[in-house]
Amino acid sequence: MEILQTVFYFIVAIGLLIAIHEFGHFWVARKTGVKVLRFSIGFGKVIWKSQQDSDSTEYVLSAIPLGGYVKMVDEREGEVASADLPYAFNRQPLWARTAIVAAGPIFNLMLAVILYWLVFMMGETGMRPIVGVVPANTLAAQAGFVEGEEIVAVNGIKTRTWRETMETLLAAAMDADAGLSVRVKNADDAMTVHTLVIPLEVSQEPERLIKELGLRAWQPTILPIVGKVIAESVAAQAGLQTGDLIVSADGKSFKDWLSWVEYVQAHADKTMSVKVERDGVMLSLDLTPKGVVSNEQIVGKIGVGVQVPEGLRERLMVEYALNPLDAFVAAVKRTGYYSLATLKMMGYMFVGKASVDNLSGPISIAQYAGKSAEMGLVAFLKFLAIVSVSLGVLNLLPIPVLDGGHLLMFAIEAIKGSPVAENIQIVFQQIGMTALLALMILAVTLDIGRLFQ
Repeated sequence: MEILQTVFYFIVAIGLLIAIHEFGHFWVARKTGVKVLRFSIGFGKVIWKSQQDSDSTEYVLSAIPLGGYVKMVDEREGEVASADLPYAFNRQPLWARTAIVAAGPIFNLMLAVILYWLVFMMGETGMRPIVGVVPANTLAAQAGFVEGEEIVAVNGIKTRTWRETMETLLAAAMDADAGLSVRVKNADDAMTVHTLVIPLEVSQEPERLIKELGLRAWQPTILPIVGKVIAESVAAQAGLQTGDLIVSADGKSFKDWLSWVEYVQAHADKTMSVKVERDGVMLSLDLTPKGVVSNEQIVGKIGVGVQVPEGLRERLMVEYALNPLDAFVAAVKRTGYYSLATLKMMGYMFVGKASVDNLSGPISIAQYAGKSAEMGLVAFLKFLAIVSVSLGVLNLLPIPVLDGGHLLMFAIEAIKGSPVAENIQIVFQQIGMTALLALMILAVTLDIGRLFQ
């Protein structure tokens, strides 16, 4: 069932992003007077098509949802009827051809703005970005971070939740060797700016970055008191009740709820001898945590929840939403920010300063689609936005076969006053196709490697 959900959300995500991209080409082509023969989402075997008449555009859905295309009347691709020559792509002025080609990636970036706009208006509930214990010798410690500070902004971008803060930090990390500005406020609301300096080799490896950064969300000390017992769970069957204080398990005592949870998770399918205090009386219970798969690991679960001290949730959690105008401004800034970050990451990989391990292929994207959908609508919209940004930026790169490659040919045409020779364009397209195929093989290989890690 989980695999089916992952595949479903992957198809939804990729289908939407490709449709928007191709619609950009299609819409501008129609507006500039070019005749469109086919609008296709996907490649391979046609599974659905619709056409009003033989002279109108044919709309197609194909079996392989990993791309799409808009087929226009073009003398370079075959014989064109004399009546259609005025509507051929190759006969349009340079500005029109440029607009048609650029429209695809531009529409992807516009979609990202719209998605972020919706996210900021819908708002989000999350943990406040309050800094927890800062380990010594970490980058955060070197920058002067102190437990209890709340992160307000990263490089001028407001951060309202812990998740949003970490997303912004990771995206900004590649420029952090020059100094990344993080504004914080302490318990007295006094503002301070810390400068994080992150070595380039660290910034390009997310797992290493998170480890060496040393920033963790603040975790209050909560006593191991049971606040909820799920009916028919392992805990319920063993006799645990709301209000029970967990004293020890197998002789190991617990001072807080987190250490108790970690112990349970580490004892999947293993019987534990647990001592609890109930109304001043010590009781002994036997518990066997049920092994379940979580984050690709087997962990123990017993079906209980913690008793949260009064007022703590309100202190830790924040809920925000922006008005339409502020949300739009924030959406444009966020799209521009991630576009620049994506472009820089690609540049670093091209010159060998960043590891190719940062590449994600269709398998990884499918996993991210499924996981973000499980987290809720806001998380899924964020996922769509960042992939749309990546798709837009990637297609603007001056690589033959991609939209950016065609735009490069148009730029040369504008400079020299005539189109680039067709045989030269063919050679460049072959080079580009080979490069893209090699890149796809590499991305899929990395995806498969991640599955076995």
